[in-house]
Parts: sequence; structure tokens; C-alpha cells
Amino acid sequence: MTDTFLYETGKTSLKRSLAIQARVIHALLMREMITRYGRDNIGFLWMFVEPILFIGGMAVLRYLMERGGGGDLPLIPFILTGWSSLVLWRNMASQSMNAIIPNLTLLFHRNVTIFDLFFTRMILEGASATVSFLILLVFFITFDWIEMPADVMTMLVGWFLLFWFGVGFGLIVAVIADRSEPFKRMWSLIILVLVMISGVLFMVDWLPTGLQKVILWLPMVHGIEMIREGYFGPLVTAHYSVTYMAVANLVMLYFGMLLVDKTKHRLGDK
Repeated sequence: MTDTFLYETGKTSLKRSLAIQARVIHALLMREMITRYGRDNIGFLWMFVEPILFIGGMAVLRYLMERGGGGDLPLIPFILTGWSSLVLWRNMASQSMNAIIPNLTLLFHRNVTIFDLFFTRMILEGASATVSFLILLVFFITFDWIEMPADVMTMLVGWFLLFWFGVGFGLIVAVIADRSEPFKRMWSLIILVLVMISGVLFMVDWLPTGLQKVILWLPMVHGIEMIREGYFGPLVTAHYSVTYMAVANLVMLYFGMLLVDKTKHRLGDK
């Protein structure tokens, strides 16, 4: 009776709205996987295989190099935690840049919004990076190439914060790329610079004190430091602030959603 009344008056109950939204996201996920990876060969499994080959190949190569030398930290987990973290937020941002134009016709559907297009791609990239990281972690632990993490909970919190960062950063990047063709062309260079300063290749503690304060303005550095502390434990001295990264993520998400909302109105989406 209540559902009927709400339907007739043009309103929708919260339960029904959530169910509709879940179906929209599910349908877009299926479409996105088929569009990007196709139905042939291994299909959507490629979204797990590609980062595994990339990160795993680097880790194995460094493992072979490590056999002839030393180093204070084991190189495989250092590379694994760094590059997996990079793949997480980088791919979420990169794939969001092309979310609007290829799917523009979908916005004619009443229940599909620009936010759905962005979040669908981010869920795919986030899931891909997470599954790949877990598979490689389990694989290397199983073959005794690396030790068990010292603090799994710290790693999980750091990974969640990086995922949250990827969402906010991805929204901002996507809107800028939609409005600026030069930005799209410069994206590879921007990513290269971010890779060099994001903490993927170093620990903050290795830097001079003055440079440490500068580099810690970057939110993703805190997430990577946290993940590495969770893995290495007392072997490293990590520098991070959960509060700072959470606030930075919240601000980025707010402005990202604000920019997407303006883009939505510009394209005539409701």
C-alpha cells in the first residue's frame, strides 16, 4: 500500500531507491567489463592478470637481483607495497578520465547518472588492484619469498585511505580532463612526476627533514607509509597522519563531487 502510494505520487521509498541504484551499478559493471575486456579469451579476468604480470614481473626481477646483494629492507615486499598502492589510485584516476564520452548515451536512462559512470570505473579499478595485491601477497608468502605482514589491520586502514583518495582524486582529474584536452595529453607526464614524489620508491624517513615536511603534504604518501609500516613493522620508521589523510580525502571528495555536479548540469543530466 505504501509503495503504491509513493509510486503514484512520483516519490520512491529509500529501500526501493537503493535497490534501483544497486541494479544500475551492477548493470554498468557488467557493461564496463565487457566493453573494456571483451568476451573472448580470458575476458574481464585480464583486469587482474595485467597488474599481476606488471607488479609480479618487477618483484621477481628484483628478487633475482637481491640474491646477489643485500639491503636493509627486503626488496620484494617494498616493491609490492609501493607499486600496488600506486596502481590502486593511479588507475582509478586514469580510467575515470574516459568515463563520460564513451557512455554519454547511457545518460538518457532515467536511473543512470554521471556519478554512476565514475563510481563504476572506480569500483572496477579498486577491485582489480586489491585482488591483484592479495594474490601476489599470498603467492610470495606461500613460496617463502616474503614474510607475513607485521600488522594486517594497519595495512587495511592504509589501503582503505588510499582507495578513498583514489575516488576523490579520480573525480577531480576526470572533470578537468573532460574540459581540457591539453590536460589529457599531459596526464602521462603528471603521473610520472607523481610516481617520483608519491612515496612509491622511497620511505619518507630516508629524506632530509625539510623535504619530509614538504612531501607529507601529499595525501597518498601517508597511505603508502601506513601500508609499509603495517607490513614491515619495526623495520621501518613511518611518517603519516591518519587524521590529515582522512581530512584531505574528504575535502577532495567534496570538491570532486561539486565539479561532477557542475558537469552534470552542463551536459543536461538530471
